[in-house]
Order: sequence, then C-alpha cells, then structure tokens
Amino acid sequence: MVHNDGFRALDRQECLRLLGKVPVGRVVYTRQALPAVLPVNFALDTDASVLVRTSARSDLVRAVDGVVVAFEADEFATETRSGWSVVVTGRAHVVTDPAEHERLLRTGPDSWMPIQDDVFIRVEAAMVTGRELTDLRATG
Repeated sequence: MVHNDGFRALDRQECLRLLGKVPVGRVVYTRQALPAVLPVNFALDTDASVLVRTSARSDLVRAVDGVVVAFEADEFATETRSGWSVVVTGRAHVVTDPAEHERLLRTGPDSWMPIQDDVFIRVEAAMVTGRELTDLRATG
C-alpha cells in the first residue's frame, strides 16, 4: 500500500530479499555514550541474521558484543527518485563457537579490508522493518 507521502511499508520477507541484493550497509551502535554509524560489507545468514566480518581488535567488536544494535541498508535511484531502506534491529554477538566460525569462514561475508584475525559479528534479526519510496513524479 502506498501512503500519501509516497512510502510503502515492506514486510519482513521482502526486506530480507532486498538486503540480499546489496553488499554494504551501516551498523548503528553506541560509542562512548554517543550514537555511531559504521559502513560495513555484510551477508545474511540462513537464519536471516546479519553477518559482519571484522578484526578481533576492532573497536566495533568491543562496542557491540552483547548489546542491541541497528543495521541499515538501502538502495536509491536519484534519476527516478525511488528506492528502499531496511532496518534490522537485534542483539549483536561475536561468534565464538569454533565450528560456526569455520563455517562462516567458508560461507560468510568477505571483508573488504585486509584482516588477519577474523571474527564474525552476528546481528539477530529480532525486528526487521523497511519501506519503499515510489517515484512521486509519476503520481503528481
């Protein structure tokens, strides 16, 4: 359904499908009691959680392990003034199980940064919301 403001709410399944189309999103978390946003490449796991691969020494690992974070990704076309945005909210955890870590080394996201001490951060998909902006020029 398109509302008067040109936005259409997306259901969970459509949000997850759209997330699978883009390689980069943003982790939103708290750093020193202030909001912080970090662009990251990511992948979705089979349980719909968001996976980020980073260095064990990164500030992100210390800041998000065990806390609720948001993850946002989007895609927009300026020429048509259309696009979508999806937000996943849930608890973030560093993957510590050795078998799970090995599986993610094979199937999880690659880091775009050179790292040697890989760790994976999993953001549970407790709440998934999204909306699509339609081309307002076509209706006006």
